[in-house]
Amino acid sequence: MLVPVLAHAHPGHNGAGFAHGAIHPLSGLDHLLAMFAAGLWAAQLGGRALWAIPAAFLSVMTLGGALGMAHVEIPFIEQGILLSVLVLGVLIAAAVRLPLAVSMAIVGLFALCHGIAHGAEMPENAAGFAYGAGFVLTTALLHTCGVAAGLMTKGAASRPWMRFAGAAIAVGGVMLCVR
Repeated sequence: MLVPVLAHAHPGHNGAGFAHGAIHPLSGLDHLLAMFAAGLWAAQLGGRALWAIPAAFLSVMTLGGALGMAHVEIPFIEQGILLSVLVLGVLIAAAVRLPLAVSMAIVGLFALCHGIAHGAEMPENAAGFAYGAGFVLTTALLHTCGVAAGLMTKGAASRPWMRFAGAAIAVGGVMLCVR
């Protein structure tokens, strides 16, 4: 969080194609934290949430990406992205267990914000499908990292670490909101 350019939501998108789409989710701390947190929360919830939470995020983010590419404007997208970091962090820290459909709706709402941002910031010279495939693949990898970290800390002795990680993500969300 001490490196200012990393805290900017979406710096430097000058290229086109798969590689630039793949780099986009890595270009902002808000994206990194939210996508990792979605995977971590899925692991914390366990069961069907392990795949349903990331699947919901990816599918709704893809829809949002298409809307962004079509220049559909929805208010408060950046605030939704920042809120995603804060809320997902709090859900993990508090070990909140909601019905699966509600959990999927929460990540879906946040995924819509992330997707619209990804799509809207696609360079005009980009190949839409290749760029979109890049940002979806990177998002899936970030979810996988969160799930893997969550599964490694799933035991009773590791629960405090999972909650600490959620608190750290929530603090990151607060820091992003006040910058």
